Amino acid sequence: MIDAGRTASTGGSDTTFRTVHVVLPGDIDDVATPSGGNTYDRRVCAGLGEHGWSVREHPVPGAWPDPGPVDRANLAELLDATPDDAVVLLDGLIASAVPDLLAPHARRLRLVVLVHLPFDDEAEARALTTARAVVTTSDWTRRHLVTRHPALADRIRAAPPGVRPAPPAHGSVTGDRLLCVAAVTHHKGHDVLVDALSTLVGLRWSMVCAGTLVREPDLVRRLRERLTGAGLTERVRLAGPLTGAALDAAYADADLLVLPSRGETYGMVVTEALARGLPVLTTEVGGLPEALGHAPGGDRPGLLVAPDDPAALANALTRWLTDDPLRARLRRAALARRDTLTDWPVTTALLAAALEEVAG
Repeated sequence: MIDAGRTASTGGSDTTFRTVHVVLPGDIDDVATPSGGNTYDRRVCAGLGEHGWSVREHPVPGAWPDPGPVDRANLAELLDATPDDAVVLLDGLIASAVPDLLAPHARRLRLVVLVHLPFDDEAEARALTTARAVVTTSDWTRRHLVTRHPALADRIRAAPPGVRPAPPAHGSVTGDRLLCVAAVTHHKGHDVLVDALSTLVGLRWSMVCAGTLVREPDLVRRLRERLTGAGLTERVRLAGPLTGAALDAAYADADLLVLPSRGETYGMVVTEALARGLPVLTTEVGGLPEALGHAPGGDRPGLLVAPDDPAALANALTRWLTDDPLRARLRRAALARRDTLTDWPVTTALLAAALEEVAG
């Protein structure tokens, strides 16, 4: 548990802090399984103090969103022990799985659900009705939830992720250094990526895949077999999770971020790449077009392709690798888009405003 403190001195006067209890997945700080959701949670928890909030973190172990009986019992005990009228911010990975545990506290506690990924099931629908506010991590997700739950439209608002400024990537002249930053899972489309790359053996390129390898070991095994069969083991490196300086170095050395996801509510790695002026090749699905955005002149700082389509991905990669003017244009657009990105304090301010409304 972290208590950011009850009071702080600002501008020579005392500021009274309100307390928000934040219920988080137990793996929030597990460096072996980094995720955009955990990064988001960690950034906003760190920043809420600047907006007058004392943050008390409650990591809840469990296989969320599929908790076992012990996981549920631990969460129930935590909610029972939370003081009356407290503001409670719950990660949607947890909240959407346990509407029956939230319902008895809907009047007693001021519940707020932070939705990273909508599950679109009955459990989530019932969980959201217990909340006095719902905060989504993209405008796409907000629109999606409003469409599914129009009666809750007034409670739903967005606080898209920020991104920390970073030096521009240096890359290479030929643009052949490709990077994918994502957990190696079916959802992230690594099978599509390997199928696309296996058709490009006649071109010059290399690929680093940075992301945990432990979530779907059978998929990792099949990918390794596919890479071996296609003769790509020297060109594609499954590097495992990279964080900190190692991840910064991977971005700095890359020419193009490739994210072949089958679905994303936002895609924080897209803006992490753009913060370095790195163009992005990704899929036209969910919140990815929102994250990619446009440069001030209207150009896309990358390419969008259909999801689950190896041929479309291979065609886009071929264009990137063989079309010098295209690479130059996308690099200019990415550098221009870099200047339009907002940092995490903007995100935290949006979330803090929602908490203030709930606190009354």
